Amino acid sequence: MAGALPDGEPVPADGSLPDDAIRDVGANGFAVYVHVPFCASRCGYCDFNTYTAAELGGGASRDEYADTLLRELDLAAKVIQPRRVDTVFIGGGTPTLLSPGDLGKIIEGIDRTWGLAADAEVTTEANPESVDLPALKALRAAGLTRISLGMQSSSEHVLRVLDRKHTAGRAPQAALEAREAGFEHVNLDLIYGTPGETAEDFDRSLQTVVDAGVDHVSAYALIVEDGTRMAVRMRRGELPYPSDDVAADRYLAAEEKLTGAGFRWYEVSNWAKPGGECRHNLLYWTGADWWGLGPGAHSHVGGVRWWNVKHPTAYANRLNDFVSPGHGRELLTAEDRHVEDVMLRVRLREGIGLDRVDGPAAAQALADGLLEQGAYDDGRLVLTLRGRLLADAVIRDVLA
Repeated sequence: MAGALPDGEPVPADGSLPDDAIRDVGANGFAVYVHVPFCASRCGYCDFNTYTAAELGGGASRDEYADTLLRELDLAAKVIQPRRVDTVFIGGGTPTLLSPGDLGKIIEGIDRTWGLAADAEVTTEANPESVDLPALKALRAAGLTRISLGMQSSSEHVLRVLDRKHTAGRAPQAALEAREAGFEHVNLDLIYGTPGETAEDFDRSLQTVVDAGVDHVSAYALIVEDGTRMAVRMRRGELPYPSDDVAADRYLAAEEKLTGAGFRWYEVSNWAKPGGECRHNLLYWTGADWWGLGPGAHSHVGGVRWWNVKHPTAYANRLNDFVSPGHGRELLTAEDRHVEDVMLRVRLREGIGLDRVDGPAAAQALADGLLEQGAYDDGRLVLTLRGRLLADAVIRDVLA
């Protein structure tokens, strides 16, 4: 039966994906996410599913990781056959702790299994200290078309608070090297609102990304997650908690500086020059299908969501025994999918049709200056700058 899987595969209780999911998989685009869980060290704010060598204790081999992922891909090919793969995103962790050859092997495996579109976007994340010009050239030759570098700040004292290992000048230098290596699309990530960061610090970070010649910038307010080293330090009173007012000021500064440099916001936390938008993330935000490879990776096909076991050793052991790494799954209801669609699309510059949201709440948001009048007149909900600062509240209200 189409979509039927071996025991342990991530499917609904009846043992198969819905027929329409199989029939139309990738109709609105198809993406592949690859999770690489390895890190050289752990940043104080990070709660991602990542592991240092000491934390793994030799339980999972980095050298064998590409082959392990390809075994999951072989299982995935028995489940679905999308029309093509539009985007691949290799995240982590620090994907570039794998060799360019291993990353290339993964990309080749995806192409061989499902077929990369002729214009496929293939992205890897990288820490600035984990790449140099020869490595970047090798990555470009291996099929990568886009790179996202974790800069976070251009101030040394801010990087120290975040437990980042690179120097302040390394991220913009790596961005310039990526351009030299042939990457057309280069992103730099920023975090704002770190304890001790001043307005001048953040302005310097913004000017640094502009001067680096990238075509995409992501800027996120610091979020302190339970269980992280930073959360412990804040509970002890060693660091102050982030300020919402400061975060709002930083966001306004980012909008002014980046817009003035030719960037345009296309999602609340993301700005790009024309053509520089991250197509992979846009597929997520517009409800496309994707398969996530790797420990802890999430997937979504036709309203079915599932996720893999989190620990790399458990993940590898299952695949070595030819057993699915799937750990949990859920079949989304129509209401679930509507809520998620509104939550994601309201954050986009394209917005969402007014027929998809609560009318009186949208009218009130317009009266409060949170929505663009022209878009509203055309039947769409699009956030103003003030609306972006209050995006979560707008989403909550229009879902009422």
